[in-house]
Parts: sequence; structure tokens; C-alpha cells
Amino acid sequence: MFKEFKAFALRGDVVDMAIGIVIGGAFGKIVSSFVTDIIMPPIGLLLGGVDFTKLVITLKQATETTSAVTINYGLFINTIIDFIIIALAIFLVIKQINRFKKKEAAKPVEPTEDVLLLREIRDSLKK
Repeated sequence: MFKEFKAFALRGDVVDMAIGIVIGGAFGKIVSSFVTDIIMPPIGLLLGGVDFTKLVITLKQATETTSAVTINYGLFINTIIDFIIIALAIFLVIKQINRFKKKEAAKPVEPTEDVLLLREIRDSLKK
């Protein structure tokens, strides 16, 4: 069982997937910071100084023993913008990858020397 697991874990696909997950997680953090720290402050300023992280609907006020119950719709707006930016970035990367694949597929494959020699022999035999 250990040999099977080792073969599975060291396959190229699994390693590539693990690298993609780690990089994707880091990319998500970068985008979240970009949205929270760069994009949302100017948008909030344009909307009259709104801080989106503090936009909440209070369902129950805090008491001495319990904290307030709130719906944090400002944070939800930030998360939606995070998602849109990440989805757009992934779309652009996939679009580029597909464009490169089309170029490779459209490029005619040159026959090897063996194939050219065999064609010459075939043509000579026909004559």
C-alpha cells in the first residue's frame, strides 16, 4: 500500500495539482488584499466615505454577556469583488493557454527525414 501511495503522490499530475493549489491560495490572498486595501477605499470615498468593512445590519444589539448579531453585507460585497477579479484572471489565463494551443495545432508538422526518404522510395518504385 505504501508503494502505491508513493507512486500516486509522486505522479506529475498530483504534484502539478498541489503546486496549483498552493499558488492559487497565495493568489487569492493577493487579490483579497488588492480589493480590500486598494480598490474598496477609493470606491468608498466616491460613495461619500463609506467603509465597506463596517457595513452591517444589526439583528441583535450586544449585551454584557453576548456579542452583537450582525449581517456583514459590506464584507460580502468585498468577497464578491474578490471572486469577480479572480474569475477574470483565471479566464484570461485560460484564454491565453487556449490561444497558444491553437497556434501549436495550426502549425503544420514537418515530416521527418525517414518519412521523406520513404516517400522518395515509394515514388521511385511507382515509376
